[in-house]
Amino acid sequence: MNTESFFPKNIKAALEKKPPGEWIPSVPAHAIRLHSGYPAPHLVPSKELKEAVAQLLEEENDLPLHYIGSPRIDKLKEWVRLRQGVRGMPAQDDELLITAGACQAIDLIARIFLDKDAVVVVESPTYMEALEIFQNYTDRILTVPIDKDGLQTEQLAELLAERKDKGLTNPTFLYTIPTFHNPTGTTMTEERRKHVLELAEEYDFLVLEDDAYGELGFTSNPKTLKSMDTKDRVLYVGSLSKVVAPGMRIGWVHARARFIQALFWFKKDLEHPFAQATMSTLLENTDFTARLLTLSKTYQKKCQVMLTALEKYIPENASWFVPEGGYFVWVKIPGIDTEKLLSKATEGGVSFLPGKYFFLDQSEGAEYLRLSFSYESEENIEKGIEKLGNVVSSN
Repeated sequence: MNTESFFPKNIKAALEKKPPGEWIPSVPAHAIRLHSGYPAPHLVPSKELKEAVAQLLEEENDLPLHYIGSPRIDKLKEWVRLRQGVRGMPAQDDELLITAGACQAIDLIARIFLDKDAVVVVESPTYMEALEIFQNYTDRILTVPIDKDGLQTEQLAELLAERKDKGLTNPTFLYTIPTFHNPTGTTMTEERRKHVLELAEEYDFLVLEDDAYGELGFTSNPKTLKSMDTKDRVLYVGSLSKVVAPGMRIGWVHARARFIQALFWFKKDLEHPFAQATMSTLLENTDFTARLLTLSKTYQKKCQVMLTALEKYIPENASWFVPEGGYFVWVKIPGIDTEKLLSKATEGGVSFLPGKYFFLDQSEGAEYLRLSFSYESEENIEKGIEKLGNVVSSN
């Protein structure tokens, strides 16, 4: 039987691409994992989650183990609604949808808004999973570069004006990670945020705001685009993956009610009642403000260790952005193909992510790499950067 004959053309085309993850060499057990965009292991509330599960099952017995049953599912949505309000984004119940993490939220949004004729604008570079999601629905993806102040909105304006002059279709939406960006760690200025919203109104497109890292500022958290949006054009995607635990798969969309209704209609996963009820129980017993403060202080220290080590061990011609929060440092090493460097680095005991996979045109990212300071200890971060510096110097 020819299994390929059963796939439609669009799926065949997708499968012909290099499978995600194939380019990451096997990381030896002893290697320092600077590629891992995961929370620090000691900051994942494993003990508290165990206690939450015990409390949940003691109080509700089998209810959380059914499709529908636990009252804590509604309490989780109420917690999210209140949290949005605290951050200047008041929401009605029908303007929120709980999802299985930010990725499901992004995929659902792509599913209801995109087809092969739709145009999407993304930052360059951008979150690789989002880029892959959009490519599942359309090939009409436009890119706008990032600098130290985030998305270069003047270039976005030029792109939109040029398309208008040529009679070309406006984008359906702009996908942006304005705060503590993945992979660059940059933060869009407030002036540029205002400009984005002005352009969205002028050229009649939506804005998909991915705020997965938005509460992990070292000293403060900028206003979200959603909180500045007076025209209701922003679809906001939030997540507890980076501030609680990614394996719990808790995210959400905050958007106008009609959009949420459409997203809900196409969300055919029967929810994740046990995970949602468990998270709700955990949050009942958590001082979330205190938790965020602990996370921010910890990651700020780790980031500073990485920045100091980069200054010490990486060749002088390299450069990087200094993040104000989040998980990542984005490094450019002129003259080095970071994909080819990766195998040598893992052999030398350290891993990273090559920059090319964050670009639509992968040739643009050959000299870049993403480092994560979130997962490893401060000691290992310095050792890892030293190992990386040795590999770069010997290349």
